[in-house]
Amino acid sequence: MGADRIVHIVAGSFILLSLALGVEASPLFVSQYFLLLTAFVGLNLFQSGFTRFCPLNSILAKFGIKSGSC
Repeated sequence: MGADRIVHIVAGSFILLSLALGVEASPLFVSQYFLLLTAFVGLNLFQSGFTRFCPLNSILAKFGIKSGSC
């Protein structure tokens, strides 16, 4: 599994978890401040689309996980 797939999995997991914890209608609701995590992940994905810089991708490269889907 390449770093790109891991980044997508982690980002999607963070978004779903923060929505579950931040939306009042959720049975797992804790605080609306968890929606800030959703915004942070979304902004990070947005900027990485333009700049091709992703902090998680850099961290995964240090662990020896190569970019790409192979």
